[in-house]
Formats: sequence, C-alpha cells, structure tokens
Amino acid sequence: MKKIYLKLLNVCAAVLLITAQTACSDYFDQEPQGQWLQGENAGGSYQVDVFSIYGRMKGWAITGGIPAINVHSIRSEDVEKGSSLNDGTDVMNMYDNFNYNAADGNLSGYYTDNYAPIHTANTILSDMADAVAAGTTLTPDELQVKGEAHFFRAFLYFNLVRAFGEVPLIDFKVTDAAQTNIPKSSAAEIYALIDADLAEAEELLPIRWENKFVGRATWGAARSLHAKTYMMRNDWQNMLTAATDVINSGLYDLNTPFNQIFREIGENCSESILEFQCTSTAAQPASTEIGSQYAEVQGVRNQGDWDLGWGWNAPTEVLAAAFEEGDPRKDETLLYFKKPSDSTRVDYNPVNTPYGETPIAEEVMCRYFNKKVYTDPAMRLQFTKHGFWMNIRIIRYPEILLIAAEAANELGQANTALDYLEQVRARARKLATDPSALPRITTTSQSELREAIRHERRIELAVEWDRFYDLVRWGVAEQVLHAAGKTGYQARHALLPLPQSEIDKSNGVLVQNPNY
Repeated sequence: MKKIYLKLLNVCAAVLLITAQTACSDYFDQEPQGQWLQGENAGGSYQVDVFSIYGRMKGWAITGGIPAINVHSIRSEDVEKGSSLNDGTDVMNMYDNFNYNAADGNLSGYYTDNYAPIHTANTILSDMADAVAAGTTLTPDELQVKGEAHFFRAFLYFNLVRAFGEVPLIDFKVTDAAQTNIPKSSAAEIYALIDADLAEAEELLPIRWENKFVGRATWGAARSLHAKTYMMRNDWQNMLTAATDVINSGLYDLNTPFNQIFREIGENCSESILEFQCTSTAAQPASTEIGSQYAEVQGVRNQGDWDLGWGWNAPTEVLAAAFEEGDPRKDETLLYFKKPSDSTRVDYNPVNTPYGETPIAEEVMCRYFNKKVYTDPAMRLQFTKHGFWMNIRIIRYPEILLIAAEAANELGQANTALDYLEQVRARARKLATDPSALPRITTTSQSELREAIRHERRIELAVEWDRFYDLVRWGVAEQVLHAAGKTGYQARHALLPLPQSEIDKSNGVLVQNPNY
C-alpha cells in the first residue's frame, strides 16, 4: 500500500525533523531578540524543505496528537475527551467544558507548531523569488514545489484563523527573531493571503503525481481546501464554484465502500483528496518519526492484547443517537467494546465487530471508541500495536459534494443540492441491510433541505475534523452545545485565547483576544 516514494519521503522527514523540530519550535519559543542564522532550517534544497513540511503536517500538534484533537474535535457535542476520568482532566475542563486557559500547554503547542512550517514555506518562497530575481528560471519540478509551499502556508493559516481569529501574518523569510514580534492582522487579511496562496497553488500543482509520489498535494487538494475556506466564511458562490470545479474534474468518485475507507485497504482510494502518509517499523520510537500517533491517541485503551492506544476523541451517545435508523455508517464510525467487569451489559455490536474481534476495555469514561482509526490485527502483529502506520484522512470527496450541496441550497438551487446530497447517501445506502434505510431526500424547501444537508455532513464526517467549526459558522453553537450538556459554551468561546506565553514574550505588541 505504501509506495517507495513514501518510504523515502518519511526517511527524509525523520532525519530533517531532528533538526527542524528543534530549530522551528525553539525559534518560536525564544524572546524576540537574537539572530536567526542561515542554515538553521534543515534541508539544502527546495524539495528537501517541502518534504520537511510534509513530515510536520502529521506531527503531534497539527494533526497527529492531542493538541490537534482538542482544537478541532473535542469542542463539539459529538466527541468527548474519552480515556479515563483521571487522565487529562485539564483537557476536559478546557476543551470539553470551555474553561479556556491561555496558559494551556496544548494551546501553545498548537499555535507554535502551525507557525513552524509556515516559516519553512516562507523560506522556500523567498529563496525562489531571490533566485528568479537573479536570473534563474525555476524548473517544472521547482514550480511544483512552489505550489506546495503556497498550499501548506494556506492550510496552516486556515488552522490558525479558525482557531484564534486575528493572528500575526508572517509571510516573509525570517532572518532575525525580532521580525516576528508584530501585531495581529485581521481575519480578513489572513483570508486574503489564504486566497492568494491557494490561487497560486491551483496554478502550479499537478492534477496527479506519479504513483511513487503518492500523498503530495495536488490541484484537487488546493481547490478543495479553497472550497473549505469559502465555506468557513459562508461565501456561497465562491464555495459552490470551487467545489463544482473539483466535482466536474472527474478525478474523484465514491466507488470505495464506506466500510473500507478508513481501513488500511482504503488508503489513498478514489475518494481521497488529501491524506497524510504514514508508515511504521517494528520498533519504537522510529515508528513515530515516519508515521503518526494519530491512531495511537484514539485507539482502544486497555491492557495486554487490547492496549491499542489511549482512548481519546471518543464518540458520544449524542452522536450515536443522531444516526438514522439503519444507517450503516453508525457501525463504521462507532467502535463498540465489552467491559469485563459488567457481565450484564453489552457495549458492542456482535453483528459488526471488526475483523471478527470483540474489543475489550475497562476503566474508560466513554461508551465508544473511534472506529475510523481501528487497525488491522495482522498489521499490529507485523508492527507495533499502536497504529503508527495509519494514514490521516484530511479531505475526502464526499465532503466536497456536501459543500456543493450546502452552497447550492443557500443560492436557491435545490435540485442541484439534492443531486449532490443523494450521491453521498446512495453510497452509504449500499451497505444497509434494510432496503428502506436512508431514503432519498426530496424536499425542495430551503430550510428543510438545509437541515438535511447539515445532518448528512455531521454523519458522513463524524469524528473527523470540522464539526465544532460547522456549529460556529452556522450560528448555532450555543444552542446545540447547551442541548448536548456542554453548557459552559458562550459566544466568546468560538475563538481560543492566544497562548499567554506568546503575549508575554511580545512585550505588549501582541494583544490578547477579547474577553480573555
């Protein structure tokens, strides 16, 4: 499943990250003084530098670990911290219960780790501009790398603007640490850079890479991310245009059954638009250097054979109740398990236990684990048990169909919206044992269709990345979260506070978000 390119890329990234993580993280942790020396950023070529960004994208704070899960997932009503009651109580208080703390270490890690590869992207783009100014013509390969640098800078700033709102806009090569001590830019200015970066990426990135380059960003990834950024702004026309560009390209389809998408066999399938590549070895810590802790953090929490992870990012009973009767996606999203201490209660679905197993867990606060990170037992025997090899799915084609459906409905194009919605439901319906399950939606009422599309987005993309941000952009976060028991949420919690450590280091230049 993993191509030769992936192994080479990950080996490069593993070597680079030893230097890059130290240099970049320390860089953003230091006082705004001192000289940033040429060569501190790992990598002597454009391609090596961009490969270091790929290595970082699947890292602990951006996608692979607890900081990313806290920011993107746990704040919604469909997910809770999980694990045990005594594990991560600070995370529960802050992200489940909205007792925001600007001194939180996970918050600081998310902020600084998103900025670190921005620095690398800025260096690539600046060095390329200098080379062109000196009379050098960039090769086709270098132009593609330029597209990747623009793409990742947009991706990372999209993370930051959604999480924090106004942040410092650093779009230049840094040669002195004091250069980063600048005031926040408005969200509109951040989005203007995102739009410009993605427009450039769409021009430069290929439609497809050779098979040996599986996992590198493509035109489809850039155009899809652009659709998502328009979605966050409720920019319906641009959102529809970008999404339909991807749909009409014919590059992606829904031919992979839903029950295979999140298994190893479904990696890089025909619906995959952006997927961070991971692999593993039989020993630790090498596995985390070339893979990711994404599956480990969310895997079954227990002992012995069932010690598959930490049990975080657990689906809630609120989410379980939201599935329509007979929707097969429920049993492919929720990983049921058995508690040995309670012989009278069955916490698993005996009809749909994955790989013929009955997962066993004890002393956990949740009722379900995330089945979308459930690993193949044969690969657990081949490698370590904690799933470092599992790819991280970031953008899938059904999301683009639902983005197009939502925008079309808001623009009064009900029939177009119904067509895109039906494509997603039809794929799920194929797995249903009850032929009456997931009936076709036929209403042309804009308000009714709006609710149907929102429901479909919630179910299809459950326990993935964007539910909290959906609630915020729809203007229903307080209503929905309070109804689900997360009554600590207030309107100000749509944005996180900036890390207090960054405020303190700025000597008054960086101003905290309102109400913190």
